[in-house]
Amino acid sequence: MRTLLQVGSDDVAEIASLVVADPPELWEELGFVMDSDSTWIGGIQHQLGAPGEGVLAWTLRDVVGLLELPVADSSPPEPQATPRHPNGVIALDHVVVGTPDLGRTIEAFEAAGMPLRRTRDIGTPQRPSTQAFFKLGETVVEVVGPATTSQPAPARFYGLAFTVADLNATAALLGDRLRPAKGAVQPGRSIATLDRSAGSTVPIAFMSPPAR
Repeated sequence: MRTLLQVGSDDVAEIASLVVADPPELWEELGFVMDSDSTWIGGIQHQLGAPGEGVLAWTLRDVVGLLELPVADSSPPEPQATPRHPNGVIALDHVVVGTPDLGRTIEAFEAAGMPLRRTRDIGTPQRPSTQAFFKLGETVVEVVGPATTSQPAPARFYGLAFTVADLNATAALLGDRLRPAKGAVQPGRSIATLDRSAGSTVPIAFMSPPAR
């Protein structure tokens, strides 16, 4: 049986931490400042070194319960300031979640008090998909699922997209580990994805700041 998040009317859900199955040393090589096995980005603790692959779990502030996604077995940490990361990362722009049942996952978010902001159709005529967008604090959660079909399997974390102060400087630091930048969906922004050869088990992207 699925347990839904319960959010009070005066509460604002925020992401407090993410558990990531990458070695801390790898993220340090990618230009993140590490504090033991963690790094802080936009008030969100990214805990590294867990066994497995990808993003494994999260904790949320001002929330009780579960939202189809694994929750870390720890209390939400108090937010800390973002250090000056050499790769220029200043915020976690969005978290990508994949679901085999988009309607179910949208219903879960909305039942938790987090309204659907908008949807966007993607994919192909043969395999139509839809993106659904929610806001948790300053971070967007992008839920992607099939537009016309559904399966009973659970939703899962997919990837992370970080905002950087200067995408050109980030590209210069990472070199051929970063694919060429292209226009993002958001007007006036660019996005570049980390190449698999960099060694991360998480699909990671870096984005230029929002256009003023």
